Amino acid sequence: MSTTVATAGVVRTEGLTKSYGSGEALVRALDGVTVAFGERELTAVMGPSGSGKSTLMHLTAGLDAATAGRSWIGETEITALDDRALTLLRRDRVGFIFQSFNLLPTLDARANICLPLKLAGRRVDRDWFDHVVDTLGLTDRLGHRPGELSGGQQQRVAAARAVITRPRVIFADEPTGALDSAASDQLLGFLRRSVDDLGQSIVMVTHDPDAARWADRVVRLADGRVVADERR
Repeated sequence: MSTTVATAGVVRTEGLTKSYGSGEALVRALDGVTVAFGERELTAVMGPSGSGKSTLMHLTAGLDAATAGRSWIGETEITALDDRALTLLRRDRVGFIFQSFNLLPTLDARANICLPLKLAGRRVDRDWFDHVVDTLGLTDRLGHRPGELSGGQQQRVAAARAVITRPRVIFADEPTGALDSAASDQLLGFLRRSVDDLGQSIVMVTHDPDAARWADRVVRLADGRVVADERR
């Protein structure tokens, strides 16, 4: 692999910093990071525990506020948005896949997948819905609630929910952390196809080298800073 420096992308930051405490107790979880994540790419963000990789994802996804610096999704500077505008941007332009699935236990798989559209007051594109659930192998599980699904099936429902709105970018936080190797490969294969066939842009935080092998690019953090940027 060769080391590269990204200059533009669907998500980009400039001097992004997150600090906790003050004085001698000051801790910089993220220390002046400038990076960009490309359109129609699967980027893996890696690093040891405490390196700042989850903090970077939370800031660039608008889930947490930066102490300093700037961050954009597309042409929108999210670090300049108020809470309401940030909520609308996350709803309309961002998809999320978390290790814990975050499915509503009282809703079946179909309703969980369509929930973001319902919250946004948007209609379901039936052709798109059918394509997504067929690609994920969920067609015969749509009437099942999360408690009736395996961990891998629940994570695929979460992935379908993230893709169904056709977001500008999908953030995946350790998406295979709770899965066995077979379920991990199924999910990662879908993320790969989401980029190659569906044109999605995905930023995936992971500690797993096997998961990172599915990525176009690996950005490595240590002590809150980017220490390597490797394109496959």
